[in-house]
Amino acid sequence: MKQLLAFIRKEFYHVFRDRRTLLILFGMPIVQILLFGFALSSEVKNIGIAVLDNARDVQSEQIISKIRSSSYFQVKTPALNYKDIGERFKRGEIKCAILFPVNFGSDLYKTGGAQIQVIADASDPNTATTVTNYLNSIVNNYQQELNPNATPSYRIIPEMRQLYNEEQNGSLNFIPGVIALVFMIVSTALTSVAVVREKELGTMEILLVSPFKPIMVLIAKAVPYLVLSVIDFIVILLLSVFLLNVEIRGSLILIFAESILFIVTCLSLGLMISNITASQQTAMMISMMGMMLPTILLTGFMFPLENMPKVFQWVSYIIPSKYYYAIMKGVMLKGLGFGYVWKETLVLAGMSSGLLLIALRNFKIRLQ
Repeated sequence: MKQLLAFIRKEFYHVFRDRRTLLILFGMPIVQILLFGFALSSEVKNIGIAVLDNARDVQSEQIISKIRSSSYFQVKTPALNYKDIGERFKRGEIKCAILFPVNFGSDLYKTGGAQIQVIADASDPNTATTVTNYLNSIVNNYQQELNPNATPSYRIIPEMRQLYNEEQNGSLNFIPGVIALVFMIVSTALTSVAVVREKELGTMEILLVSPFKPIMVLIAKAVPYLVLSVIDFIVILLLSVFLLNVEIRGSLILIFAESILFIVTCLSLGLMISNITASQQTAMMISMMGMMLPTILLTGFMFPLENMPKVFQWVSYIIPSKYYYAIMKGVMLKGLGFGYVWKETLVLAGMSSGLLLIALRNFKIRLQ
């Protein structure tokens, strides 16, 4: 054990001497959690909207006031005419416009109905659909406020409820995926160069003539990154709770246990890559590009897996981050216990054991 601890201490020295490694370890997770939490939200907010109010009556002003008070829209300078609206769309100043006819208020009371025109920039179809839905909701709520007692012979009123995210905080969907992405990239990428670096630096001979067994070498290589990855995880959790207002509903002990298991899986994958490659550049390329894209595309936090062809759904079963994302989403956001995530846990445990075994079998005890 003294020899193992001495070797682990030596690996810690290697990590702390390399500023690029420290930047990847602690800089990348913080940047990604802030980027996905604030900038890359799937919510539609602060959409520029222009208003052409030809009515200029109380009713149109009340609707405009409701739009202005909504966090989804940012009301720009009032439009002058149709041509002005078209020019603003072309310049990208606005994403939608709402037009009130001249007799909007009088038509509303005299004829029992009035029309308004909503124009949306459909170059982004998803945003355009969302924006029009928001505006329809605002107008419908205003209409109900005007005539709360005017009900037809029968009505069907749906009551909406958002489970697990009633505030519709867009960060909740990204946090588990970002944690999986950070571990998959950082832990795997840094560990993937651990053994192959010794080969390139010419210090592999020292390891081979030492009384260490291969399993001890691999453990000593992995332990520093395990410790630092756990510190990364604690930082990410603190940022999520205190900066992004993410409520952790599940057991912290279970979350930590599952995260450590996933880190071990990533480290095992990195060690396997390090033992089957001949250069640091190749190892880094495989770990970064080969793991980053599958984690983003085939985990489920960016794009729903159900919408993908069957072939890609089958490929996703070999991506470790898919199971960790499902675990974190269930435990962290839904408050589920181990009884709901034991299958995914078993898969991760099997993957980590298999990858570590492959890494051990490919550890060459002789230089060629």
